[in-house]
This record gives sequence, structure tokens and C-alpha cells, in this order.
Amino acid sequence: MKKIYKNLLYCLLAIAAASLGSSCSNFLDENLIRMESTQSFQTTDGINKLSVGIYQNLEYHFWYEWAYTLWNYGTDEMACGNDGSREMFNSYTTAFNSTTADGVAALWDNMYSGIATANTLIKNVPLYYDNTLSTYNNRLGEGYFLRGFNYFRLVEQFGGVPLVTEPVIGAQTDFERSSVEDTYNLIISDLKQAYDLLPINPEQPGSLTKYAAAHFLAKALLFRASEINDSWNSSYKAQDLNDVIRYAQEVINARPLCSDFVALWNYTKPNDDNESVSEVVLAAQFSNDVASQGRYGNQVHLYYPAIYQNLPGLARDISGDREFSRMRTTDYAIDIYDRVNDSRFWKSFITTYNCNNPNAAPVWGDYAPAGKTSGDKKFAGGEIGAQYIANSPGDNRYTADNIGYEAPHTFVRFFSGETQNLIGRHGNNGCYATKDRYIALSKFRDGSRSSIASQSGYRDGILARSAEDYLMIAEAYGRQGNYNDALNFINALRDRAGYANGEDREKHVDGGQAYINNPILTIAGNGGYGTGPYAIYCTKNTYLKSNNLTVVPTSETKTALRFNSIADIFNSTREFYSELGATSDADKFMVFIMNERSRELMGELHRWPDLARCKQLEKRFKTFNDGSVIPGASFDSNKCYLRPLPQTYLDNVTRNGQPLSANEKAAMQNPGW
Repeated sequence: MKKIYKNLLYCLLAIAAASLGSSCSNFLDENLIRMESTQSFQTTDGINKLSVGIYQNLEYHFWYEWAYTLWNYGTDEMACGNDGSREMFNSYTTAFNSTTADGVAALWDNMYSGIATANTLIKNVPLYYDNTLSTYNNRLGEGYFLRGFNYFRLVEQFGGVPLVTEPVIGAQTDFERSSVEDTYNLIISDLKQAYDLLPINPEQPGSLTKYAAAHFLAKALLFRASEINDSWNSSYKAQDLNDVIRYAQEVINARPLCSDFVALWNYTKPNDDNESVSEVVLAAQFSNDVASQGRYGNQVHLYYPAIYQNLPGLARDISGDREFSRMRTTDYAIDIYDRVNDSRFWKSFITTYNCNNPNAAPVWGDYAPAGKTSGDKKFAGGEIGAQYIANSPGDNRYTADNIGYEAPHTFVRFFSGETQNLIGRHGNNGCYATKDRYIALSKFRDGSRSSIASQSGYRDGILARSAEDYLMIAEAYGRQGNYNDALNFINALRDRAGYANGEDREKHVDGGQAYINNPILTIAGNGGYGTGPYAIYCTKNTYLKSNNLTVVPTSETKTALRFNSIADIFNSTREFYSELGATSDADKFMVFIMNERSRELMGELHRWPDLARCKQLEKRFKTFNDGSVIPGASFDSNKCYLRPLPQTYLDNVTRNGQPLSANEKAAMQNPGW
């Protein structure tokens, strides 16, 4: 699917654009390469083209600001970074509403555009596609998958939505919201149809398979069985949990885990082997092929980096990403890991930056250490120029006075004498008062981009990987009270997370390394900065300093991470049970499974729906996100577990051909909005 001409997103809802409150005009202007008439979709060739175009609907989730505002802001993992332009998404202020929440409207518009295309496939394949072709079921399965997938994305955020299951002809504007139950019933029915129709092996790289359908079917069933739906889901729960286990187990069998967690993020160049590892079940396909980039490319690499370009001796380069600095890591996101034994922390975060601008490096003053004199550079090109120390309370090595005696720019979480304060200031690392310095997520770094300033990334966007299926099975067993069965699937991930014997714990790997293979830099004969031989990207981390060790251990840690019994989970001191008010085994297990999802899936655009469905969102936001204490912050549990329907939709929808009255709009809107 990489090299196929895939910018054929046919927004057939110009048709339903106005009628569903969508506005596809800007989207179409930027992305539509050529317009096919709807009559062409009544031929096998036209349907094949439509099938290619529908895949761009998956790319939407990595395109722009909505990639993080709707899925990561306002949670326990990430708070608002240096750029506060979308603080309202993170802090639930009154500035967030049905009119101003642009990401909400974008989600609505794009999902319904994809639904329109899916409806055309579902309608036209039986009528016009050559049913003797081996791809007949593929085309129909793609339609059912994308419709179910898009409605699932909508129900996660809005609850029940209008269900459109036929191609809309003409300017239809009368739509009613369906119940949450009916919306889930359609989603699950569509994904089951896709599961039955789609092939075991992809038709071509990146195309849909039976296992992509099985993964999202398991996920939709788990969501239906979750606490947010407790007012109506009792008759479904038992079977749903059994089916979660069934479908997710199929995915695990077909898509085995990578043996090393870092293999998921070991990106070296576009379309390389890293993008086809066994664990990835479904990914939005991006490429350095200009014809298939669309307007945005994968922009998620922009949002997680901490600011580094304003540190003397460091300059923005391709390997370090362009730092939009939207997503600031919380203390929870650091402290939820066992940072001695769990390699996932060190394989998910950046703690070092090399000096790539040595002429501007800082110099020692009168306090120069042994071997240095006043005026000597503190570090040279290619040496570590900035480091983050992921230490814990009780570490007495660092103070505000002695931090300057470190050669690299050094950012410490806790100074001597400071105690744990999950939403308050400590050390000189990031907090609400210091938003540009934090230990940044490294999973999405992209050193393959075409220039330092380029926002368009080339990495695939992972939508599903089988590690999540382990977690879904564990959760389903836990919800059934079968904790021992859950333990096997939890331990499978923790075995992978532990260090192997002899593994180098100071080694750092992420996609910034792709600068080495970047033809722009190779042709120019330049390094990562573009004007010299050095890159920000650093292959070492601060494992040793962060854990206050003098010698890096070399023995395996898989044993230390394994749970020998469910009591190990319930008695753990790492899970924040008391802070989150979990006292019963059932409550502790759900807190634990959400924590384990963080350790495995940190920052991977799942968090807000997960916490909302389990009704853990409010407590975790207030406990771990310092956006909860800014002026105007207000989480209202009566409304904030759902997003507001876009005002553009409410203003355009009609009833019996007439615009809705103010009272009718209020009745259609989610409560409190």
C-alpha cells in the first residue's frame, strides 16, 4: 500500500457534509488528486480505486493536532507542554466547548467522510464488482471494517451518534442520534462481517486482514463491557468478555510479539524492515513517496519532544525532531515504571542529547573541575550536551547550587530533601511552571524527514499491535475474576520488558537515528544538524546516573519483573492504589491493568478513551496531571466523560426539514455541553 497512489479520499459527503455538520472543503482542496464520478464506483476498476482511497482515513489519526488532543490530553500520562495553545483540552476549562474544540469537529468530519466511502463499498461491491475475482471479499470486508472502525472512534468520544448505513444521495439533513447500545451493536456487527471477509494475509503490505478486524472487534467488545456502559450493558458482559479472549487470542497466535521491545521503535529509514515487524497488526501507511503523502504526513513526531534548541551548544536538527513540545510527561508516566528492571522505560524515553553546535557550547567558570580551566568548553561536539536524570525522592546528590558543576546541561527530577509531589514543582525538570524541560517520549522520533523544519513525517503510524491483545485478554480475565489466567498474559509482556543477560542498559535507540540514512544529509555531506558533522541524536541514556549506580548491572531482570502470584499485584507498592482509592481486589486489578497499559503503550494514542471507559479519568487527572490545578480547570464528571458534539453539526442538522430549535439542539447535545 506504500507506493500505491493512495490520495483518493473520496469525500462523498459533500452529499452528507452539510447534512452531518461536516465541512470537507478544506480537506478536499488539499488532498484530492482527482475527482472520480460516483458512476465510476459502479465498476470493478472504480471500486478498486475507492478501496485504495479509503486507507487514507486511517492516516487521519496521525495528521495534526487532534492526534494528541483527543487521545492523550487531560489524562495521567501527559500534560500540556511548552505550547499551551490547546490547554483547554488538557485542563477541561470552559474554553473547551462545542464551538472552540476544533479537534472534535475534525474527528467528526473525517470519520463520517470515511463512513460515506465505506457505505459506498458495502453497497456497490455486491452490485457491481466482479464476484469471480479473489478480491471480492477483500473489497467488501474493507468497507465493513472501515465503517465499524470509524463508528468505534466516534463512540469512544461522543457516545451514541447518528448511524448512516447507506450512501447518502442529495442534500439529506435529517439525522437523529442513535443510542450508545445501538451504535455498539452496529460496530460489532460490522467488525464481525469484516472478520469473516478479510484475508488472513494482507493483499499487499499495509492492507487489512482478518486479524486487524479481530483486534478491533475484541477492543469494541471490551469497551462495551466497561464501566461507562454499566447502565445498559449487563446482558452483553459475560459473552463479550469471552469473545474478547477468543478474538484477541487469535491475534496473538498470528502476530507474535517482537522479542525486544525496542524493535518496535528501531526505525532507520522509510519502508524498512522495522515497519513490518510481526507484532504490528495494523498501521497507517506513510512514506517518503511524495505522491502518497497527502497534506500532512505523520505529524506525531512534532508533539512529544522537549525543547532543546535553546540550550547553548545544541541546535535543532533532523535527528532531534522539530520541538512543538505539546505533550509534557507527568511524574506518573515516569514513576509507574521500575526504572532499574523494566527496559520499557529506557526504550520509550529520551534522556540524553548530544552537542551538535560546539562553537556555542557553554564554558567553565572559576569552578572548573579537575583537568579543566576557566574558559574551557564544558563539552565538545558529539559529546552529551544535555541530560535528564530520572531520579526519585530521597536522592541527595543534586541541589540547585551544585547542578552547574555537571558538564552537560542537567535536568533533575528531585533535588536533595524533596519529597514526592505528583503535581507540584520539584527539581529543575518540567512541571507546570517549567513546561519546556521534561523527559520526552521517544517512540515517534523521525530522522528521515526532508528538512529540519519539515512537519511531514515518513514513519508508519501504529494503530494496533498484539501486545495490546495480551492486555485485553488479561483485563477480560480479571473482570471475570480469573486472576490467575490474567497473570499469564501480564507476565508474557513483562518477560519481554525485562533486560536479557548481558544487555547494555545504557544503550538508547529511537527513530532519530534515521538521519544517518537520510539522503538529504548524505548528499550534502552533512551530519544531523545540516551544517556540521554532529547530531543531537545520542546512543546512550542516563540509566546509571538516574538509578544512582556506579556499575551497570548485566544480569537479566525478567525474573524481577514477573509476578509469581496475583498477590504480588495486589500487594504492590508501585501502583498508586491508595492515591486512587482502590481497596478491593477488583478495584486494584483495574487500577493495575490501566497502569500496565501505560507501561506498555505509553503515549501511543489510547489513553483518554481507556480511562474514560473505565471511569478512572477524573481521579487520575486530578491526582497526576498538574493541569488540574491551573485557574479555570474543572473536570465535571457529569459531562467530561464524553466530548461535545460539534456545533457545526447541530447548526446544520434538521428535523422534518427544519433547523433544530435551541431546545432541540440542547436535547441532542451530550449532557452538560
